[in-house]
Amino acid sequence: MASTTHTVTNQAPPLVQYDVFGADRALVEAVERHLDPDVLEEGRSELAALGRAAGSAQVQEWGVRANEHPPRLRTHDRYGHRIDEVDFHPAWHRLLGKGVSAGLTAAWVRPGGHVRRAAAFQVWTQVDAGNGCPLSMTHAAVPALRTDPALAAVWEPRLTSVIYDPDLRPAGQKPGALFGMGMTEKQGGSDVRANTTAARPLAEDGAYELTGHKWFCSAPMSDAFLVLAQAPGGVTCFLVPRVLEDGTRNVFLIQRLKDKLGNRSNASAEVEFDGTWARRVGDEGRGVRTIIGMVAATRLDCVLGSAGLMRQAVAQAVHHCAHREAFGGKLVDKPLMRNVLADLALESEAATTLALRLAAAYDDNGEQDRALLRIAVPAAKYWVTKRCAPVAVEAAECLGGNGYVEESGMPRLVRESPLNSIWEGAGNVQALDVLRALRREPQALDAYLREVGQARGADHRLDGAIKDLLTELADLEGVEGRARRLVERLALVLQGSLLVRYAPPQVADAFCAARLGGDGGAAFGTLPHTLDLASVVERARPVS
Repeated sequence: MASTTHTVTNQAPPLVQYDVFGADRALVEAVERHLDPDVLEEGRSELAALGRAAGSAQVQEWGVRANEHPPRLRTHDRYGHRIDEVDFHPAWHRLLGKGVSAGLTAAWVRPGGHVRRAAAFQVWTQVDAGNGCPLSMTHAAVPALRTDPALAAVWEPRLTSVIYDPDLRPAGQKPGALFGMGMTEKQGGSDVRANTTAARPLAEDGAYELTGHKWFCSAPMSDAFLVLAQAPGGVTCFLVPRVLEDGTRNVFLIQRLKDKLGNRSNASAEVEFDGTWARRVGDEGRGVRTIIGMVAATRLDCVLGSAGLMRQAVAQAVHHCAHREAFGGKLVDKPLMRNVLADLALESEAATTLALRLAAAYDDNGEQDRALLRIAVPAAKYWVTKRCAPVAVEAAECLGGNGYVEESGMPRLVRESPLNSIWEGAGNVQALDVLRALRREPQALDAYLREVGQARGADHRLDGAIKDLLTELADLEGVEGRARRLVERLALVLQGSLLVRYAPPQVADAFCAARLGGDGGAAFGTLPHTLDLASVVERARPVS
């Protein structure tokens, strides 16, 4: 009888069959804090259902399959006719359909809709970040369309629908529709005023013909797109339908799909417009102002997406270390590993707490909250998205060699982690946007200071950080060269204020010590050993 060569032991079980929402204490508490009591129970029930789905073996397999089988471009049919279609694996459609049915495009028409959607977006990102792109674009298109009430009346019910229909046919014949976006051009990048796509007015009021090239077009199989082009009156926003009302396909030439580092389940394309029919949104020459509402909403989704990726990375790391044994005990109980896990958990909770506060500001929509968003969204977009990559890499290292193997799921998180820092304006764009708000909109800084001031006196390190920040804000001479430093401090102080007000004392204490008090190193795992790190790690542990 052949002998057994080895028995598999000391391997962590898969983190599966659990409630992704319910296992995230920071997220649950944020939802309870920000949702109106009248809709809290309904919101919790919806999020628990989505959380259980996200943690199920079946849905996690959808995420794996959608990334293992990326989209494929078909420019022509078998007869040589141009069709410009993108084929997706069935898992992609299941994921996207579930996201739509869960209300990830319906925030604008539901009470407490932005908080509910933000929590759901963060949960769903942990299954697959790629399908978040069309969900985000569709959600974010609503404020841009509302600048044209006639267009909004037609399109908003389609975009906020909870029915997913992937067929290419006139949007008016479908129970729901998705939106994409195309602003970036080869010569312009973030400088959208360098746009060279030309818009020629047609006889029909508000109709134009577009000619040009978009270097990045998000979600090319969407039903319509918001794009910028040069009209006679300047840069203008346009709605480009994929299929025209008479059933003919609009001229939408997909030249190629981008071969990306991560986000592989999602299609990003280069497209050509050559006599493409478009409908103007807003006035000529006001394109940037028209589309800015969409940009702000997608920037918040970048924060939410990064917070979701960080949460999943930390959950996997803590789960692994809670089961893995080394040197006579569980890894999670080893002082040095506990320090690393606690440090990662702080970053994740700070990101979640900030992201949900900003979502709540969208729901409240008072003057104070609108002003706060003007500074807080680009500052959060700058900082939280930049923290995602180091968190993902460190969390993968917690799994050792297992974390470097595709089957662990950690490499997919690592590849995905830089995207949100680049999408919708990279770091310098966000920093300059904050400077613009500081110079032009004093009410925005006032709203920010009111927000962080609510925690004054509760922690001496936070008080010191606020004082230092005020000193730095008092002298804006030559500020552009130090804009990143300033925006980083704005984000950290805001996170510290929120954690001091809302997080358990051990979490707020550790964050203020390491992030605001200077008692932490450049790498994760350098928290002061005197802190209650075990409680921080236990709070971050997912219960499967």
